[in-house]
Amino acid sequence: MVESIARPHALRTSAERSAQTTSGYPMLLVVLGGLVLVALGIYHASNVPLGPVLIASGILIAIFFASGFYLLQPNQAAAILLFGDYRGTDRSTGLRWVWPWMIRKTISVRVHNITSERLKVNDLRGNPIEIASNVVWRVSDTAQALYDVDDYMQFVNIQIESAVRVIGSRYPYDDFSHGEKTLRGDADHISEELRVELQDRVAVAGISIDECRLTHLAYAQEIAQAMLRRQQAEAVIAARQKLVEGAVTMVETALDQLSEKNVVELDDERRAAMVSNLMVVLCAERDTQPVVNAGSLYQ
Repeated sequence: MVESIARPHALRTSAERSAQTTSGYPMLLVVLGGLVLVALGIYHASNVPLGPVLIASGILIAIFFASGFYLLQPNQAAAILLFGDYRGTDRSTGLRWVWPWMIRKTISVRVHNITSERLKVNDLRGNPIEIASNVVWRVSDTAQALYDVDDYMQFVNIQIESAVRVIGSRYPYDDFSHGEKTLRGDADHISEELRVELQDRVAVAGISIDECRLTHLAYAQEIAQAMLRRQQAEAVIAARQKLVEGAVTMVETALDQLSEKNVVELDDERRAAMVSNLMVVLCAERDTQPVVNAGSLYQ
């Protein structure tokens, strides 16, 4: 029996929770109290039993409580560890305090902006293309980012490259028949699919993808000239097709109006000749020169 392979986000073992920390300002008063004891000990230095005790006690209190201070700026967080055990995350800004034997690891939860390198990928039709993207992301779960992956910054960069390659090979570069979605013609759809694909890949690291956009899209240099000529040829064919359709409609309308208003009566042979002349005039790339018929209709 074949066992199913779990997706990466099913391996998540950590989850962010609030840490038990306090404001650092009350503890700052305690440190100041320790310094006051040191000052009193120096003042009573002549008293041998009291002076050294006050100085030693004040220094120990000041050092002990001062070692528990840490600062958090806006959009920063601190993961708290106790002997290797995750005890929670503090997201409160300002001067904070925790027991000195607890380790604090600061992590930024601000928005990050990464532009990937230009990657060479084969599109759905096998044509080599160059593609790059810009990704806006942020850390949403600090516990997952710090403890479920080895280096979340490097992890995100690698997953961006992998997702761009997958999306680039899933669609053709272009399609003049407009029969399917393309990388060049459906930028919004491609960007959203890239965001969904990348979000699924980085969920294991507690990362949220806010936006993805393609910043570069072109054929690879080795086929760029050939594909440009192909695009030009397809564009010319499409333009001539529209031109012929319009000319046929105009000729049909002209013949119908001539018949309805009895301007001239034409037999099948003269009718075919008029259609041919009108088609030449309407479809010709050069300006036509009028010919004045000074004889009869049949000369």
